[in-house]
Amino acid sequence: MNTINIDLHCDLLYYLLQKGSAINDKEIGCSVPYLEDGNVKLQVMAIYAGTGAGSPAYGLEQSRLFADLVKNENFFLFDGSNSENLENKEGVGIIASIENASAFCDEDQTLDSGFKNLEAIIENTQKVFYIGITHHLENRFGGGNNATAGLKEDGKVLIDYIADRKIAIDLAHTSDQLVYDIFNYTDQRNYSIPILASHSNYRAVYKNNRNLPDELAKEVIQRNGLIGLNFIKDYVDLDHPERLYEHIQYGLDLGGEDSIAYGADYFYWKDHPDLSRHPFFFPEHADASVYPAINKEIEKRFSSELVEKISHRNVLTFIKNRCH
Repeated sequence: MNTINIDLHCDLLYYLLQKGSAINDKEIGCSVPYLEDGNVKLQVMAIYAGTGAGSPAYGLEQSRLFADLVKNENFFLFDGSNSENLENKEGVGIIASIENASAFCDEDQTLDSGFKNLEAIIENTQKVFYIGITHHLENRFGGGNNATAGLKEDGKVLIDYIADRKIAIDLAHTSDQLVYDIFNYTDQRNYSIPILASHSNYRAVYKNNRNLPDELAKEVIQRNGLIGLNFIKDYVDLDHPERLYEHIQYGLDLGGEDSIAYGADYFYWKDHPDLSRHPFFFPEHADASVYPAINKEIEKRFSSELVEKISHRNVLTFIKNRCH
C-alpha cells in the first residue's frame, strides 16, 4: 500500500528562522527528504510564536518564509481546489496555519493592529487553514493547555473576526475551559466555524493536559471535526510506542472513524533544555518517512479502509466541506 499522507501540523517554518537552517536538514522530522520518503502530499505548516513582547514579528517573518517555500520546486500551494489528484502532483502541497494568536497580536498592541498583522499573514500565505488561539500559557485571548482561564473578551472578538472566513479553530493547545467556552460562544452566535484538534491524542489513554478528555473529544467528533494523532512521546506514552494504536482504537470507540488524522508535530527538539525528554520521538515515529510503516500497521490491526481515512481522506473531506 503506497497511500498518500497528510499531516496537520509541523514546525518547519519556526525551524527555518534559525540561521543556517534549510528545508533539507535531516535534523527535523518534517524536512523535505523525510516528507518525500513518507509520501506526504500535504503538509500543514504552522506559524508559531510564544506569547511575549514583539511576538508578531516572528509570525510575520514565518509567513514570508512560507511565501518563499511556495516558490520552491519541492513544494506547491495547496488551495483546496487541487485536492482531487493530489497523488499525481509533483512535490509536497503546503498550507499555512497559526499556532498561538500571539503570532499576530501581542499582549500590548491594539486588536486593530493585531488584525492588520493577521491580514498580512493571510496575504503572504494566501490561505490560513486554522488558528490556535493559545499555546501552553495564558494570553490576552484565553487559557493555554497549562492554564485554567477560559475565553476572554479579546478571544470573543477574534472569533467574531474569523467567523465567516472559513478558517478553522484549533483546540490542540487550549485549556479545557477555553474549549467549552469556544463551543458555547460559537453556538450562541450560531457560527459554523470548523473545529479541529490538529495535534492531540486522548487523555483517557495517556494522561497529559495536551490530550483531549472524553467529553471534548466526543464534541469535536460530533461537530465533524478532526483529531490529529500526535507522535511526541509525552502524548503517546513515555515507554511504549505501540500505544499510538491504542489512541486510534480509542478514537474509534468514541465514534471518530471519520475524524482521526495525522498531526505528528515534528519540530526541532535537539536544543530543548529539558534533556530528560530527549529524544522527543520514538524511532518508530521519528520523522515523516515512517508513515508507510504506520499505515501498514494500521492496515494489519484495523483495515485498509481506515488507512485511507486516517492517512488523507478525513482531512480532504474536512477541507472540502468546511474550509473551502
